Amino acid sequence: MQAHSSGYLIMSKASLSGFFSSLVLMVVLVTTSPILSVAQTSTENETYSGASGDTVRVTLVSAIERALDISPEVRASVSKADYSAARLSFARSSRFLTEFTATSAHAFAPAIDNPNNTPIDRLYLDPDVRNDWEDLSAFNRVEFEALQPLWTWGQLGSSIKAAKAGVEVDEAGTRMTADDVAARTGELYYGLLLADALGRLTREAGDIVDQAKEEIDRLLEEGDPDVDYADLFQVQITEQEFLQRVIEVEESRKLARAGLSRQLFLPEGQSIDPNAVVLDPIELTLLSLESYQQMALQLRPELDQVSAGISARDALVDVARSDYYPKLFLGVNGKWSYADNRERQRNPYVSDPFLSRGIRAGLGMRINLNVAQTRAKVEQAEAQRSEVRFQGDALRQLVLFEVEEAYRKVLIAFAAVSSREEALLISKKWLRDEQINFDLDLGDTENLVKAVQGNLTLQAQREEAVHDYNVAVIRLLRQTGQLMSAIKDGTLLGL
Repeated sequence: MQAHSSGYLIMSKASLSGFFSSLVLMVVLVTTSPILSVAQTSTENETYSGASGDTVRVTLVSAIERALDISPEVRASVSKADYSAARLSFARSSRFLTEFTATSAHAFAPAIDNPNNTPIDRLYLDPDVRNDWEDLSAFNRVEFEALQPLWTWGQLGSSIKAAKAGVEVDEAGTRMTADDVAARTGELYYGLLLADALGRLTREAGDIVDQAKEEIDRLLEEGDPDVDYADLFQVQITEQEFLQRVIEVEESRKLARAGLSRQLFLPEGQSIDPNAVVLDPIELTLLSLESYQQMALQLRPELDQVSAGISARDALVDVARSDYYPKLFLGVNGKWSYADNRERQRNPYVSDPFLSRGIRAGLGMRINLNVAQTRAKVEQAEAQRSEVRFQGDALRQLVLFEVEEAYRKVLIAFAAVSSREEALLISKKWLRDEQINFDLDLGDTENLVKAVQGNLTLQAQREEAVHDYNVAVIRLLRQTGQLMSAIKDGTLLGL
């Protein structure tokens, strides 16, 4: 027996080829599948641009904060909320001077042809007075109109309420988008840690494989009767499969790293490394399911959206109903027109469109007389309000289920971590005992094969179990609406 630098013992005899084949199959099945599943979730984001040769080291929290800072999804959602805020400003401004317009016109006006030299103030009495189109001058006219609502039966106030609720809907949508981005970034971060950890295990297994191959070569050279070239050929064939899997693992690690880089929109040429070296479980004091469900009902932005949506629909029902009643308003309009070659006729019954001025003001009333249309609008608004309420009822049940699902997955994942860590401790003790026995020439080749195999398998399973647990915790925080607050107050502990 010989001790090697990897910490494992490679045994002699023909069992080496069986050991090698078993080890390769274990590496293929244990390390490749989880890395590929991680890599497949890493290509959801847009192309980034720029140039830099630096390596960015990120923690879980710093990665999430950067993603939230730069995410176009969050920015698009913020822009939508800004649009709703502008719409609210428009609704509020409609309370005063709902209509306030001014119109100007500019042209040429004809002079007056007065063949009888009629006095200027009596031109309207002379039937021979005509427009002289051969004598033109500049003509200007300005008209303005203002309308101030006085009583609208709640139309203006309800419109403002609806717009305000719309702002709340879109602000909740922004929070929901931020939650999604943060959760996705966290999963990508832990996916990269898992890929790196399994990559290290693959390299470790590769070292053992190389040692096994060297041992067979040595035994062949020494003429060991228990080893022949069939064993060597079997080892070499299996080695090729292992090398293929190594490439798959390495490329999947690169893909996982690219996924996180693109989520953070790093410039081209800039690489990323997680600050953590070891994949450790997130520290979490698990509360009761009922506590998490109550938190979700209070904190989930989707439920805030429903509540604000119902308020908006209530207000829009009032807006539609206001058309049943007359609206009272104060109206003012005025007109001024001037042409240099015209003469004003001071008679209340006579006006010159090219030279005039005037202003009118008074109270007015407007009512929609098509009651059938108004009734249909009210029914539409009430139906939309009912739709949102029913959606809210369904969403509450869905939220409660999502929280319970996430909660139970955390319990399952935590049990898996505990089980794998305990099994790994047992495996390490078993492997150590087998190594000692071989040092004393008391060991069994088959037992050492099983010990090495079991230890590597459990290491890989432990890494995958911790990854699954951390992802489950992030999803639980997301489903209960606590993810963003956990990031901000530092309770989400991840290196």
